[in-house]
Amino acid sequence: MIEAAWLAEVKIRLAEKEDLPALEWQGELIHFRRLYEQVYQNACDGKACIWVADLAEVGIIGQVFVQFSSGRRELADGETRAYIYGFRVQGPYRSSGLGTRLLKHVELDLQSRQFNSVTLNVSRKNLAAQRFYRRNGYSIVAAEPGRWSYLDHLGKRHEVNEPAWRMQKSLV
Repeated sequence: MIEAAWLAEVKIRLAEKEDLPALEWQGELIHFRRLYEQVYQNACDGKACIWVADLAEVGIIGQVFVQFSSGRRELADGETRAYIYGFRVQGPYRSSGLGTRLLKHVELDLQSRQFNSVTLNVSRKNLAAQRFYRRNGYSIVAAEPGRWSYLDHLGKRHEVNEPAWRMQKSLV
């Protein structure tokens, strides 16, 4: 694959509070505003982190959330296993190598934090994402019901039912 010229200009960095509106991608993801604020607070408390791919003159074109511990220890136990979610690259920047670069950056950060493995859930319908994760060393380890809920930016609760596969990768 020939690297796109813009890819070398992308800076992968931890999100700052001022980045939160940009995570909504011009309103497309506004319904996750409260969720983003909660994850950012968890990051401030050392329980999570938000990585962004920032392209000068354009803004945030990729994002990924990492949870260090969870009530579901099979996802993240706070010691050896972390959980990746909310992994997104904006459409025009997909299939360019950015997703792989962002994922590798997150994995290296987790290794530096002494995590041995990482898990994520991917929709059973999202075959392209499944192929992406397999190419990057992840394998399916369990079926996930994919049921969760969130409060949108207006305070309305939404129930999500998106059956998924739990995938895992060893970082050692």
